[in-house]
Amino acid sequence: MHQQNLEDIEIDLFVEAMRRRHGYDFSHYARASLKRRVLALPQALGCNTVSELIPLVVHEGGRLSKILSQLSVPVTEMFRDPEVFLALRKNVAPLLQSYPRVNIWQVGSATGEEAYSLAIMLAEEGLYHRTQIIATDINDIALAKAEEGIVAADNLARYARNYAKAGGTQNLAGYFRVQSNLARIDDELKKNIMFAHHNVASEGVFCEAQLVICRNVLIYFDKTLQAQVLGRLRDSLARGGFLCLGSKETLALPNAQRDFATVDAPHRIYRRVAHISQERS
Repeated sequence: MHQQNLEDIEIDLFVEAMRRRHGYDFSHYARASLKRRVLALPQALGCNTVSELIPLVVHEGGRLSKILSQLSVPVTEMFRDPEVFLALRKNVAPLLQSYPRVNIWQVGSATGEEAYSLAIMLAEEGLYHRTQIIATDINDIALAKAEEGIVAADNLARYARNYAKAGGTQNLAGYFRVQSNLARIDDELKKNIMFAHHNVASEGVFCEAQLVICRNVLIYFDKTLQAQVLGRLRDSLARGGFLCLGSKETLALPNAQRDFATVDAPHRIYRRVAHISQERS
């Protein structure tokens, strides 16, 4: 049998084992990306083939965090895509001022840089003191790092450039306590952030949010799963709540034009609108 066919069989068996043993269904993840990550797993876990991973999945639950961390490699930085943060600052933050309390669900938190960037922006807009940011991911190793709120001090200069492009006018380093080669985010900016394990691909809505940020997560799903996840994100939004997607992602829902108004098309920012039947109920 052709080597490529053997690889595909091994990957299918691995995906089935993950689903049946642990409830993580990767069958609707974009195949090319999933294949690259699964094929890199054996080396990371001291195996020779993908087939050798399957007994680990079935019998060694302690390996699950390591496996999930390898399947969801975090790619993030402070104020990544600064023009998106500038758009949120200009087009969303002023409208959030009308809410007495603001819940933000940030999907795919990785190691926390995006959540902390949001906290800084909201603090500067006078909103953070009444905001709860719930940052979620399936990668427990990344979540543990996110909770620490520590970044490499060498990255601060690059982050400061992003921050300035995102509309920041302060000294970004002032939001950190720098010790040697590490920079720790100020505790005041950590207190309203909750990092939590949540699988947006399969688990339900757990809060009503005024803003949902889900950037560069949907690109790892096929169209079927994208529609399912977008439905969950929509259902989590309060009436008038905002949704921000990644630059390569679209609002591909059957009733998208009925459910959402476009706030900023280039930066993928939308607002949930109420149906007439909802307004009368």
